Amino acid sequence: MSTSISERTRSAPAHQAPPAPVNPPAPRRYRWSPRDTWTTLIIAGLAFFTRFIGLTGPEVQGTPVFDEKHYVPQGWDMVRSWFNPVLGGIEANPGYGLVVHPPLGKQLLALGELLFGYTPLGWRVMVALFGVGTVLLTMALARRVSHSWQIGVYAGLLAVLDGVLLVSAKFGMLDMFQVFFVVAAAWALARDHQQMRERLHDAWATGRLGASAFGPRFGFRWWRLAAGVFLGAALSVKWSGLYYIAFFGLMSVLMDLALRKRYGVRRYVVGTLVRDTLAALASLVLVPALLYIWSWRAWFASETSVYRHAATDGTLAADSPLQLLPDAWAGWFHYHFSVLAFHGELTTSNGHSHPWDSKPWSWLVAARPILYYSSTDIECATGTCRSMIYLFGTPAIWWLTVPVLLWGLWCVLIRRDRRWVIPLVGFAAGFLPWLAAYDRQMYFFYATALVPFTIVLLALALGQLTGRGPRVRQPWLRSVARGDIRWGTLAVTAYLALVLAMFLYFSPLFYGYLIPDGVYHQMMWLPSWT
Repeated sequence: MSTSISERTRSAPAHQAPPAPVNPPAPRRYRWSPRDTWTTLIIAGLAFFTRFIGLTGPEVQGTPVFDEKHYVPQGWDMVRSWFNPVLGGIEANPGYGLVVHPPLGKQLLALGELLFGYTPLGWRVMVALFGVGTVLLTMALARRVSHSWQIGVYAGLLAVLDGVLLVSAKFGMLDMFQVFFVVAAAWALARDHQQMRERLHDAWATGRLGASAFGPRFGFRWWRLAAGVFLGAALSVKWSGLYYIAFFGLMSVLMDLALRKRYGVRRYVVGTLVRDTLAALASLVLVPALLYIWSWRAWFASETSVYRHAATDGTLAADSPLQLLPDAWAGWFHYHFSVLAFHGELTTSNGHSHPWDSKPWSWLVAARPILYYSSTDIECATGTCRSMIYLFGTPAIWWLTVPVLLWGLWCVLIRRDRRWVIPLVGFAAGFLPWLAAYDRQMYFFYATALVPFTIVLLALALGQLTGRGPRVRQPWLRSVARGDIRWGTLAVTAYLALVLAMFLYFSPLFYGYLIPDGVYHQMMWLPSWT
């Protein structure tokens, strides 16, 4: 026989935390269905097709283009200096003062080059595969936070049709690797939060919240550990992974605090500090740090790595505090301080300017794309043609960034809709830190990590519109829909059709199709695009 909440409260010992004063709603438990399977397979097929078509096309006499010229040779150095499958190889660093990014991204490029050689397919195949994975993870994140296969489909379609995610997946650079790991971390934290809510709700429903005023222990959290692994990988590709470690770590702890408060834990703040914070630091800070060090394993194993013997070859000053460390660690830290100095000096005020430089506020509307590949003055039937590839955001997606961010904040702060929290925090982690470094030389590819979270926000908004509004009265529309259709659903369909139309219209800029100069100029809607 069941008892009421008040009866359970009266019968509980004086030292036991009482149940929540208001019945907390049971968490929704998402059940995978055949619709999820089929839609995921369809989106995966579309992502694979769009990423791999024309993958080997842009090249200059068999050599890399744009910033591939930095990372592709470094990956090939790793192939040629390969120790064994565990250690990999090192960058020989020819022609560069420093290799200014951690090894993992180049190690992944090296895997493709190991399989297919120093060819466009070799240095791009891994990036393309990670691009497909990013589309599927964006879809999975939207489905996980919304508990809706339809919203997942919306996110998957938008991710397939966005130009930035597409072009980033077709060049041998590092950004797509980091974006994949960042979105994977957000997805894992969404899984972790829902699992902890289910555990806490089950404990509340069965009267097992425990005698402690701090609330129960959650048990080991495998999903949070997985998030730490993904964050460590993101950091091991680029240092900007630190931003996500900070934002996601704080978010995880605050979500735990909110859960304890919701379920009536008396001392929920101290309970979160005691029960959750140290474990969160271990999973989301210590694990990424250890994995970051592990990514440098080949550097430590080689006697010829850059700065490997900085403490003994005269590179490091004799009075440097780093001389107190073992030789390898002294060289490793000296390497990092040198890279930090390089990034710190890469500022506009120091004279470092670039024609494709862009600041974070311009990313919000994709105002300054980057030219990755160009071949002009080509004779064709219509006169003069050109082949151009830009890192270019599909306008129907990027131009809604600010409105959907404002709507997401409204839903969180006013409507108390927690589905929007993770994509908002993910966007903030990839955007706000760059505002503090506005003098630094920046490029639009820094914004690649923003668009998966923008897409999840858009998918949530489309989900709110679906099935809303009055019924459409036009008989021909109702016959096409084979039943009742509401204006909200029609608006969602029209928006997705607009995204597809814009993707097709600007596809010459994504794939480098040969087009007449006049068509190219018609596509340059804004002066800042040229």
